[in-house]
Amino acid sequence: LPPGQRVLKAWKPMGGEPGDPSLEHFSLQVSGAVEAPYTLRWSDLLAMPQVEQQVDVHCVTGWSVMGAQVKGVRLADLAERAKLKPSARHVIFEAAHGYTANVPLREALGPQVMVARELAGAPLPRTHGGPLRAIVPELYFWKSAKWLTGIRFVQRDEPGFWETRGYNNHGDPWREERYG
Repeated sequence: LPPGQRVLKAWKPMGGEPGDPSLEHFSLQVSGAVEAPYTLRWSDLLAMPQVEQQVDVHCVTGWSVMGAQVKGVRLADLAERAKLKPSARHVIFEAAHGYTANVPLREALGPQVMVARELAGAPLPRTHGGPLRAIVPELYFWKSAKWLTGIRFVQRDEPGFWETRGYNNHGDPWREERYG
């Protein structure tokens, strides 16, 4: 890790099967309660405004990474391009093999929420969700879906993979919202 970053426990990959790592096959669908749905290829994603930021990551199992350096596109920029409908209230991150994670819109559009393509100045490793994963640092890391394939804005909440298996629907690490 670069200077200034420290791992409190090992950054272990979240469960699930990896998605296709090839950039030539990469496709990100932005859809749902939007006026202008679209699909991004890798080159389209790179052409969007990129941000670099340090985030703290907290896993429900008890480990944290403090000051992880990530780079990508803010979710708010993706949402602005899609022109959200007033009915949108939640974001569903869609990932490889049907994995989903749900986040309330008010949190999903926060300044640190992004789709990340780099970690510590290098392409996001496949084990950590590369080529692209959601980053929602204010919530437990299971909300930051790996191997991202879609971002769907919805009116009604749709509990995701872990929420339907007993995890808390919100997942605030400071309130220790681990299990439902």
